Amino acid sequence: MNKRPITPSYIVFYILFLPDTWRILFGIIFSAFLTPLAVTPDMGISGKVLIYIMIATIGYAAFGIPGRWISKTFKQLILGNKRP
Repeated sequence: MNKRPITPSYIVFYILFLPDTWRILFGIIFSAFLTPLAVTPDMGISGKVLIYIMIATIGYAAFGIPGRWISKTFKQLILGNKRP
């Protein structure tokens, strides 16, 4: 079996089709919008970083099913009937 050469387009499509890409993206977006609402001015930098990581992890976990749906939709739109 021949190995497929790794090209930039192969990497881009692999990233688009991977459900974890969307889960990570939405975790970061959730963290960016929700963490400023959760931190207080008297928190130290380590406390703020911990809250950012916790909310990003919650966003990652919450977007399991939507992440799979988004990647499946991209596969259907881009590949059509040629899906593996």
